[in-house]
Amino acid sequence: MDLNKTIEHTLLKPTASNDALKKLYEEAKEHKFLGVCINPCYVRFAKENLKNSDVKIVTVIGFPLGANTTDVKVFETQKAIEDGADEIDMVINVTKLKDDNKDFIVNEISAIKKACNGHNLKVIIETDLLTKEEIVKACKYSIEGGADFVKTSTGFVKGGVGAKAEDVKLMYETVKDAGLRVKASGGIRDKEAAILMIEAGAARLGTSSGIKIVSQ
Repeated sequence: MDLNKTIEHTLLKPTASNDALKKLYEEAKEHKFLGVCINPCYVRFAKENLKNSDVKIVTVIGFPLGANTTDVKVFETQKAIEDGADEIDMVINVTKLKDDNKDFIVNEISAIKKACNGHNLKVIIETDLLTKEEIVKACKYSIEGGADFVKTSTGFVKGGVGAKAEDVKLMYETVKDAGLRVKASGGIRDKEAAILMIEAGAARLGTSSGIKIVSQ
């Protein structure tokens, strides 16, 4: 199993320095990771450092709370694509989901997908904050909104576990027939955990422990 080709090498810390980001890009090229996942203000910097490589540039929208207005998320997406992002990971509005405001959730995902201009859209549903029923709803609304992936977590929920195999499996079973894929993210720190997520149905792994995973 080529785990490196499932990994989005991630650095989303608010204290990330330019040197740390440069290191991330070099590591991604060296280990032939599928992509890097970074904050939007660094997309142009990533584009400069990853030119002439196959490493995808993934960035996050409405991160980490998902509570921005839809208009702001759409603008943020448009700017990220303009700056060179290859894929977009948006955070769902958890409050609207818990209120079961289906129209809001579906319309927001649809608007952001349109702003992606043909690029992959992943919907971060923040499983640590959801019941199993809400996880299923979030996945179904993501299908209706036209997303390409559903993703477990931001990794920013205080006390949160992040990706759990049982949640990944539930997400996979909910979206597989519609052709969506699953990205597991949050708390994946070793090869054993990575394989567990893949076996549960994840097609992508978001992790800052990619080098450790592929070196074990």
